[in-house]
Order: sequence, then C-alpha cells, then structure tokens
Amino acid sequence: MKNPFLRYLLAFGVALAALPACADSKDFSFAVIAPSSKEDSDETVLREALNDTDELNLAFVVSNGIKAASEPCSDRIYNRRKSLLDGARNGLIVSLAASDWTECKNANGKSSAMERLNRLREIFFSDEFSMGGSRIPLLRQSTIAKFRSYGENARWEFGNAMFATVNLPGNNNHYSSEAGRNSEFEDRLVANKDWLQRVFNYASRRKLNGIVLFCDGDPLSKPVRPNGKRDGFAETRKQITALAAKFAGQVLIIHNQAIAAPHESAKILWTGNLGTLELGNSWLKFNVSPSSPSLFSLADDSAETKHGIQSPALR
Repeated sequence: MKNPFLRYLLAFGVALAALPACADSKDFSFAVIAPSSKEDSDETVLREALNDTDELNLAFVVSNGIKAASEPCSDRIYNRRKSLLDGARNGLIVSLAASDWTECKNANGKSSAMERLNRLREIFFSDEFSMGGSRIPLLRQSTIAKFRSYGENARWEFGNAMFATVNLPGNNNHYSSEAGRNSEFEDRLVANKDWLQRVFNYASRRKLNGIVLFCDGDPLSKPVRPNGKRDGFAETRKQITALAAKFAGQVLIIHNQAIAAPHESAKILWTGNLGTLELGNSWLKFNVSPSSPSLFSLADDSAETKHGIQSPALR
C-alpha cells in the first residue's frame, strides 16, 4: 500500500483493539527516560531504566534520546539501541535529542548531522507503530506529503490526552551562527510550526483534557544570548505560548535541557495551564488523572525515589 496515510489508518484500526476499554476515563501512568549524560557512557543507564519500567504497568514509555553525546554516531550504535528499545515490555516511543545527531562528524571532521538525522529516521521512524511489546499506533508528520521527511514528529492519544514528540534539539535548536549553515534549522522550523498547530487543533476538536510535548530543548526557556546570538527557540516559544493560551486543558512540556540547580528534585513548573519539567539523568514516572483538576503529576516510584537518584542530576 503506497499511500502512507492509508497505511496509518489500517494500522490504527488493527491496533485500536489492543488499547484498554474506557482508556479515556481511567487513571493511567507513563514514564520518560532521559538520555545518559555520562562522559564514558554505555547503554547501562538505558538498560537499567528499561528494566525498571518493564516492571511497571504503564500506558507507554518515551525515550527522550537514545545515546550520550560522547558515544559514536555510528550505525552500529543506532542499531544496537533500536534492538534494545524493541525489547521493552511496554510500548516505547523515541523522541530525538541533540546528542543523537547534531554534533556528529564524518571521518574528515566535518558535520554529518543531516546525514545522521536521516539515518535515524530510517532506523527508528519507518512505520506507524511504537516499539516495544505494546504496538501503539502513531500518527507521524511524515504522512503529510509536504513533510514526508519528519517521521520523528509523532502523536498518539490516550486517556483523554494528546501526546506528541517534537524535534527540538537542546543546543539552541541546532541554529548555527555561521552564514549559510541553517537550511536544516529553517526547514525544521517550518515543519515544527505546522506540526504543533495540528497537534493543538486536533486536541481542541477532540476536547481533550491535556497535551504533553516531548522534546530535547526547553522551548520556553529564554537563554542569555551573548553578542546578540539568535535565539533558536524564539518562534516556537511564541507559538506554544499562544496555542496554550487558547487551549482549554493543560499543556505539559517534558524536556532534557538542564536549567534547574544541580541536585534539585524534579518538579513540574506551572504558569497558568502551561507547565515544564526537566527530566534530569534517569527516568520519571507520571500519573494522569482525567477526572482530577491536577491532570498530570509526578509519581512517587520514579527513579529518583526508587534508587535515591536526585533529578535533575549534575551534568
């Protein structure tokens, strides 16, 4: 079947039966795994996080990145992580981090970021389902002809809430101060604008209680910009703020960008109906209560309480 949207509709119909009945009214939980920030990292941190979350009854798990910046950008690493994530018991969705692709270089020391991003798309985002044991149907932006490259942007609905990944690298949204080097940034800016608009439009039409966005950088954080350096998140910040102001429910952004003081416990920071949370260096469990005024909350049995980890961790 050549039409990608028709493939999605078929996939959705087949997988819908696997979702719990009354999923729109019952409380549920999900977990988010942060990428390792260790200098000499291997996949131990990720493997431990998967082992922990495998023990829990979760609607799904999001891996907010697949590798540390210090690890190679090789096909071998990408494929090994894909195999590891495929083995998760819960449905698992990948949201890309800057460490996965933006700083990658080829044998000549030149940037291979775009080539590596496209390779990640081929390996991780080629179908309309999540990884893991529960094959959750996803709608990818790549089903839209104009944005067929952006398979990493995906959305799914569960428990009267919308969940979506957005490719927003933490290194100033991968904006380069060098002239003529920002075609990737500019193209992705257009794609993300369209994607966010669609996510909020759909959630509003469905009268959903909440939206959760998973990304690497914190688009709401206003950076200090020495020497007038361009703010790579300016347009996205303005858009999300405007869309959230018109949305009747709660909007939560879960990101990797280190902003809080070291060893400060993780918490959701709310401004009106718009909240942000920095993951830290392990994994966090979130409870969703559709019938409660506090729709999203942190669970007590996250990694920081399970293993005594302080989050956000010192990086």
